[in-house]
This record gives sequence, structure tokens and C-alpha cells, in this order.
Amino acid sequence: MPSHKVIYPRTGDKETVYLKDVVSNPNIQVGEFTIYNDFVNDPRDFEKNNVLYHYPVNRDKLVIGKFCSIACGAKFLFNSANHTLSSLSTYPFPIFYEEWGLDVKDVGSAWDVKGDITIGNDVWIGYEAAILAGVTIGDGTIIGARALVTKDVPPYTIVGGTPAKEIRKRFDEKVASTLQRLKWWDWPAERIAANLPAIQRGDLMNLK
Repeated sequence: MPSHKVIYPRTGDKETVYLKDVVSNPNIQVGEFTIYNDFVNDPRDFEKNNVLYHYPVNRDKLVIGKFCSIACGAKFLFNSANHTLSSLSTYPFPIFYEEWGLDVKDVGSAWDVKGDITIGNDVWIGYEAAILAGVTIGDGTIIGARALVTKDVPPYTIVGGTPAKEIRKRFDEKVASTLQRLKWWDWPAERIAANLPAIQRGDLMNLK
């Protein structure tokens, strides 16, 4: 029976990890069986290499659901990357408070806060895709390679490009709604295993 209680899901493969078991930041939450593959860097360094501008002062969160597949080099860009647009200058003066005689408590005014990044379940994020702060990605979505995701993506939608735009829906509305109601990713592992033939065939009628 499958288990996520190991870091490496495949024998001899040190490029793919169960992401939940390699993150320690309490502001990064990852669901069971979600995988990250990295053939350039150590995938165990996901927090350092892929979750960027994620400073404790903001208390912003990265939430990733279950059974997601995240490809090499995908990036999650958080609020501190957003130099504020309300200033007459894009220069982040508040960060350099010592140099400019500013108050340290106002450091956060250097950027615009757009919120958390939330990734649903069964999401596939392609090679070197980038997802910006404040974006919510629905269940079953596919993010194309090197896409720049600047706004929310509805469930079971395929997007790509810079900025990312809808390419097409994965399923019709009836199938997508049924899958969201069933929430198979929340089933016990034994039930998922028993239904794998139907899942892999795309046989919604025979899920049980």
C-alpha cells in the first residue's frame, strides 16, 4: 500500500521527493503525496530555491494540496517581491531604514501585500512556471511550462503563457463538478488504490 512516510517515493531516484516531508517552514503547508522533481538542484532545498521573497515579517502562506506534481524550477514569488506602486519611486526605501533614518517598524510599507498563494489538489505545475502572490489555483489545474501565473485559475483549467491565459478546460462542466464533489484525493489510500484502474482510464462512472 502506498505511503508518503518516506522522502523519496521511487527507489534510486534522488531527484523526486514527497514535498511534505522536506519542508519545515510553518507557513508552507503541503498535502500528502504531492511530489517535487528537481534535476538541477537538490529537491530537498525546495524552500530555499523555489519559495522566494517569503519573509516572516509578512506571515504569508504557501498552501499546496494533495497529489500535486511540481516540475523542476517552479517558483512561488511572495509579497516582498512587489515593490509598492503607491510611492513616487519604485526604490524600496523602507528596507534601508538605517541609511535613510526611517522607522524599522515601517519596513513592510516597501511592498504591496497581495496575499497567500493557494494551490488546490491534483494540480500539475510545469517546468519553471512562476506563480505570484495572491493567486489561487483550483483543483485539477495544469500550469504550462514557464507560464507566469498572475491571477486565479479556475478548477480543471489548462493555462500557459506570459502572462498565463486559459488554453482550454480539461473536462466539461459536469465532469469537473462531479470530481470536485467526489474529492477523490481525500479518500483513504486503500480506496484510491482500488479505484486506480478507473481513475487512469478516465472512467468516472466506475469510481466507487
